[in-house]
Amino acid sequence: MNNTKELIALLNLDKLDNHTFSGTSVTIGSAIVFGGQVLAQAINAAYRTVPENRFLHSLHSYFLEAGDLTLPIQYKVDEMRNGGSFSTRRVTASQNQKTIFILAASFHKKEKGFEHQTQMESNLKQPEELLSWVDMVDKFGAVLPKSIKSFLSIKRPVDFKPVEVKNPLKPENKKPIEHIWFKLKGEIPEMDTALKHQILTYISDYNVLNAAFNPNGKEYSFANTMTASLDHSMWFFRDFDFNDWMLFSAESPNTFGARGLVKGNIFTREGKLVASFSQEGLMRPINK
Repeated sequence: MNNTKELIALLNLDKLDNHTFSGTSVTIGSAIVFGGQVLAQAINAAYRTVPENRFLHSLHSYFLEAGDLTLPIQYKVDEMRNGGSFSTRRVTASQNQKTIFILAASFHKKEKGFEHQTQMESNLKQPEELLSWVDMVDKFGAVLPKSIKSFLSIKRPVDFKPVEVKNPLKPENKKPIEHIWFKLKGEIPEMDTALKHQILTYISDYNVLNAAFNPNGKEYSFANTMTASLDHSMWFFRDFDFNDWMLFSAESPNTFGARGLVKGNIFTREGKLVASFSQEGLMRPINK
């Protein structure tokens, strides 16, 4: 999967009946299904059961079991409520009759109201000043650890350019923050709000736990720690498009008890806040 067209095809589920849908999986380098894919496919299913004039404003989800890349995933949507302004859906994802993921999503009709937003940091390097993951492999591939080179070399529909670049050969403790510019690859078609939300949800599960690792980067990394997404929440605000770079801005307020919490915001390059997110992940040191 190397471009936006292929990503859209992955997220567009097959309809089995009015409330049941089926999807396939594509690896991003791990042996199990990528959590962002399940999130986005579940949103695809939920959107197909709500009125056209209602749009996703929040989601809350739990990852219960690792997904099998070789099996289809079935998404069952329950209509929990259809009110005057809001519609609520519950989505259950399963493989072989085993539930692997649950989602609660709320949809709201467009309304006018008060407005304010937090500001994007103004002193960050711009994407043109930074190396993408592909650039890093091209420039440093000969000295990168094999596992990191392999991960960075996976074909993806998204380009990532980290602002704070870590040296894997000289690990150090850093602030619990992470800033990454991202942009879709290939031709970007016209998108409705539902598709934008699905794609942004897919991307939001990349890079999340990095901020939680940073304060202990000298001792711990993805190489010596068992990691997994435990839950994921998002809130959607303003409209946007994918024609320019966008910023993933994350911070980790806490790691404790083999879990790390990360929260943050997603901005357009101009600084418009389009979404916020939070995730707690398993961060269990591997005892060798």
